Amino acid sequence: MVHMRTDIGATNENAHSDNDSYAKELETEVLIVGAGFGGIYLMHKLRELGFKCKIYEAGKVDTMVPIYEYSIEKVWKDWNWSVKYPGYEELREYFVHVEKVLDIKKDTAFETRVVEAKFDKTSSRWIVKTEDGRTARSKYLLLATGFAAKRHFPDWKGLDSYKGEMHHSSFWPEQGVDVKGKRVAVIGTGSTGVQLAQETSKTAGSVTVFQRTPNLALPMRQGSLNAAEQEARRKDPNYPEVYANRMTTFAGFQYDFVKRKTFDDTPEEREKFYEKLWEAGGFEFWLANYDDLLFDKEANDQAYKFWVKKTRARIQDPRKRDILAPLTAPHAWGTKRPSLEQNYYEQLDKPENDVVDVNKTPITEITETGIKTVDGKLREFDVIALATGFDSVTGGMKGMGLKDVDGIDLGEKWKNGTWSYLGMTCNGFPNMFFLYGAQGPTAFSNGPSCVECQGDWIVDAMAKLRKEGITYIDATKEAEESWRKNVTELSDKTLFPGTSSWYMGANIPGKPREQLNYAGGIPLYNKECRESLDNGFAGFITA
Repeated sequence: MVHMRTDIGATNENAHSDNDSYAKELETEVLIVGAGFGGIYLMHKLRELGFKCKIYEAGKVDTMVPIYEYSIEKVWKDWNWSVKYPGYEELREYFVHVEKVLDIKKDTAFETRVVEAKFDKTSSRWIVKTEDGRTARSKYLLLATGFAAKRHFPDWKGLDSYKGEMHHSSFWPEQGVDVKGKRVAVIGTGSTGVQLAQETSKTAGSVTVFQRTPNLALPMRQGSLNAAEQEARRKDPNYPEVYANRMTTFAGFQYDFVKRKTFDDTPEEREKFYEKLWEAGGFEFWLANYDDLLFDKEANDQAYKFWVKKTRARIQDPRKRDILAPLTAPHAWGTKRPSLEQNYYEQLDKPENDVVDVNKTPITEITETGIKTVDGKLREFDVIALATGFDSVTGGMKGMGLKDVDGIDLGEKWKNGTWSYLGMTCNGFPNMFFLYGAQGPTAFSNGPSCVECQGDWIVDAMAKLRKEGITYIDATKEAEESWRKNVTELSDKTLFPGTSSWYMGANIPGKPREQLNYAGGIPLYNKECRESLDNGFAGFITA
């Protein structure tokens, strides 16, 4: 059996004596946890202002370009993408390029897992401990752990007894998995499940997808890009406006909802408009649709009818068609993030592939050879991919031993619900900021747009604290309460609360069901956060 990884071991071949980032006792002004989009952006911006920063990163290192990239000129000016939607490989190459240009590695310790972080009142420092026994002390602690950082493993009977090859989608081996001619099971139909099913079915003997909720996926319309056109576009003096403009849209993409309601158009006009969005591909049918799509049930039904008509036409097998694209919507369309697919439906429609509805026949156990469902049927597999998702949005921060000034663990504080102020700070955690997490625009946004919006606020806040000689900042309990109320009220105006999804925390058993994301869009979010900054840190206690 190939051993399935459930966590990142921290053995450090990376630690070189000439890199003080791995010091047993590290002193720094700013410690950033996480070297993804957020951590790197914060490091770059804070260095420019003369802050001394270090990054702890546990690891080694779906949006259309140029929107899914940094707006930093020296990064984009000599980078070309090969396709509209880059895959994992190309994103890694992009990060290598980013690292070279911004020289991030010299201040980063890789394979470094934080197991405890607490604020020491006497020294006004964060004391952070790592799994392999190192300690860091910093004035500021910035968490950029990402929103899907904590993996969710189902508690099926016999998970350990399986003799074939099993991987959680987030630990998919770097060299890939050889599925040629093999029987593959994909459990879960989130974006990773869809990608895995689509990719493995190219060479696998058979692919069986175990589906709880159909993924109401959209056609990606992948396309290759040529370097000459990209270079010409960057020479245009107005090119940086592409990045500025994305910050003016609801989700930080290059397009936005139209200022029209669904029923303002005649049925013929509506059909034509839907067709146009559908042909454009990507998330346009979701985020450039009528502006009542996510607010009005009747309007939403029209979009679902169009989606279902288009999708069912691609599936010949009537049984599979009803599971993958049911005539009755499983939930309001677009209240779960749709995935982008290229030939997902055609692949699953092939006779050798199958789809199992686990609402009708739940999985009861994993055996040595395969997966057993409640009807007693055992399906045998050579490879099982667990695309069972993440304890999203709050999971990453809850699992790192983060303690408040009174020594209470954040996981304990958030057990019955999530509290933050502005989706970037928490009461009792002074001089700590986080991004791309709970109660920010996180899941309702294009990652890099959210990261830059919040990153710029955090950097501006820290510059202001330094300029005004403030050494201590902590959100008040009242500010947290009113922010939570704000997040809930914005969400309640939409169709989101009616849907069980990871946006609402509903995918993890025992997790409180609540809106985990700010549903007001990036421009309104930015305005509300800036008001606190411009009004002398309203909602904070400073010293």
